[in-house]
Amino acid sequence: MDVLKCCPGVALLCLMALFIPTSSYGQDTLLRPKESFVDTTLEAGQSMSDLPQRYFKKWNEYEGKLMSIRYGMGMLYDASFFLQDENSRKQFNLDPGTKLRDFRFSAKGDLKFFKYGNVTYNLAVMYDGATGKWLVRETGVMFPAKKLWGSIYIGRGKEGFSMNKVMVGYHGMVSERTFVNDAMIPVMSDGIKWFGYLPNSRIGWNFGLLTGAFSRREISPYYDFRILNRLYWLPILNEQTGEVWHIGVSLRYGVPYGNTQQLRSRPENNIAPFFVDTKTFTSDHNEMVGLETYYRKNRWMFFSEYFFQQNRGTVVGDPFFHGGELAAVYQISKGRRPYNSAGGFFKPPTPDKSLVQGGPGMWELTLHYSYIDLNDGMITGGKMWRFTPMISWYLTKNVRLHFNYGYGKLDRFGTVGTTQYFSTRLQLQI
Repeated sequence: MDVLKCCPGVALLCLMALFIPTSSYGQDTLLRPKESFVDTTLEAGQSMSDLPQRYFKKWNEYEGKLMSIRYGMGMLYDASFFLQDENSRKQFNLDPGTKLRDFRFSAKGDLKFFKYGNVTYNLAVMYDGATGKWLVRETGVMFPAKKLWGSIYIGRGKEGFSMNKVMVGYHGMVSERTFVNDAMIPVMSDGIKWFGYLPNSRIGWNFGLLTGAFSRREISPYYDFRILNRLYWLPILNEQTGEVWHIGVSLRYGVPYGNTQQLRSRPENNIAPFFVDTKTFTSDHNEMVGLETYYRKNRWMFFSEYFFQQNRGTVVGDPFFHGGELAAVYQISKGRRPYNSAGGFFKPPTPDKSLVQGGPGMWELTLHYSYIDLNDGMITGGKMWRFTPMISWYLTKNVRLHFNYGYGKLDRFGTVGTTQYFSTRLQLQI
């Protein structure tokens, strides 16, 4: 699908993204550079309850008597080419190309007709370039639950397993989430989730009961039922300097859809096919553990996540799979990426002085290593690792360019192939 043919307004979107000073995309609102490094609120939409009862604040915001609304759009567009050795070409024949990765509309706001607390909602629809389908993304309502030290969210949203998956895809430190993250964790889930945070002890959690009844074959990997908990602790949290150390563990019990399971992933490149793939195998249920740690001080950030999945009730020896990532991020120019303590994730960065304001924007350099092993017993889904140096340029808080080089090895089909990846991405948000 050619984005220029199917979306005549893309050129306008580019112009608006450069010059509109506020961003309304996604689950969270950007903090301005003079604000704290730490955000302590967690909402389905940003509250605007301090505005008059009826008032058009900006072109994309409306404050009414019963509800408020703030809407926006986002787009990701990729271009890649590849260098393969002989063994890699035996495994897959990769062609260079361009592709619309993601195009979406979103809205959020307050529901004022509820008479208690700050009840918020969010909704989003997305064109998925990988499948060529329009999908419902984050759509639900969040209710305050002070007696439970947090909030209750009902609807479709992030599963809550892994900070990298909790974060909006547009806001990550890398272009694509790592192989194992995409292979094992659905990007969206339907159900009820309880978010809690104890500021004195700096401990937070996300407990979820999730169903596949409303998505079925739409959200991969596919599950009928899941129960999960993510628990995190902040040994260091400094609102003035931005220093933060986040340690988390996630636990999940899942019942796969139709008692079958399939784990597969692209090589962190949306134009390439699935490099690792277990194919379909029977499984009554599985258990999963995820470990995560993130440390940020001054302009440096270091993070790592690792996942383990044990499959049960199979006829192929209950296979065990695992994989993870390790990364270092250096912020070259001034700006800040706030941390949300109530949800346990990093928000998108804001340049101190954007390109439009006559500044350099914000530049980030990332070094990323990832690994996955989907081989065990009779299952030969493949092993793969990839090393990726990447640079991100935030021209404004609404426009981001990625440039990355990847060097990876795939052990599958009885051969070990080496592939080099050269990719760039344009990201727009308004």
